[in-house]
Amino acid sequence: MKRRKFIRYLQTSLLASIGTGLTSKLHPSQAQTGESLTITWLGHTCFLFEGGGTKVLVNPFRQIGCTAGYRDPKVDTDLILISSRLLDEGVVEGFTTNPPPLLLSESGVYQVNGRQIQGIRTVKDREGGRRFGTNVAWLWQQAGIKILHLGGLASPIGIEERILIGRPDLLLIPVGGGPKAYTPLEAKQVLEVLKPRIVIPTHYKTEAADETSCEIAPLEDFLSVMEGSPVRVINQDRISIAKSDLPQEGLLIEVLSYRFDQQTSSQAPPLFRG
Repeated sequence: MKRRKFIRYLQTSLLASIGTGLTSKLHPSQAQTGESLTITWLGHTCFLFEGGGTKVLVNPFRQIGCTAGYRDPKVDTDLILISSRLLDEGVVEGFTTNPPPLLLSESGVYQVNGRQIQGIRTVKDREGGRRFGTNVAWLWQQAGIKILHLGGLASPIGIEERILIGRPDLLLIPVGGGPKAYTPLEAKQVLEVLKPRIVIPTHYKTEAADETSCEIAPLEDFLSVMEGSPVRVINQDRISIAKSDLPQEGLLIEVLSYRFDQQTSSQAPPLFRG
């Protein structure tokens, strides 16, 4: 779907939201009262989570292929979690803070500053791991919100993994397809199993991609598959969520907008689709 078509899609989404009266209490990043979780999208599957006195960075990458046009994600953080050592989700060299951030890269249960972080081992691809090996999905609680970041994952969630995961409040899930990420339809099937309250799609094609070496689908393909589900498109790369903001029923899809212009995130109102 071309850029102009996507713009028309967003305009249609806004009109649909007016017709259905869909509302949400979630706010773009701004001064808030009480404990909240601030999520910043740094490109692809890389996100920074801030809340509860801790900064957690997941899946920093090298600028190549599908991530070629994103800015370097080496930001100030206390903890780095990576899903694998692949270049688009596991590049940890070059962090210069003192002391350096703690790195977790293997499955297991960890205690970090009184916070439990669980890495859940999964097979990464659709070929039993023969092509890309294993993936680590990360599960933790921050600012009272249960977070699950699936990393880059294409294999189904097994029964054992479902038991370990339970129901996440916030799920970050790859949706762009390719050999090591869910297709839009596969992602929808995972959502039906895990039943998260809020979903942030990851690992899809944007204008950052090197067209000669990035063969994943754009976000619009996933949103089309999820037709009928409420979607909130935020005109910035950051959002803050409090536990009291979580939907009581169903799920809400949150779409963050990468700031390719490198300017400060705008405070423009979000767009909805219901």
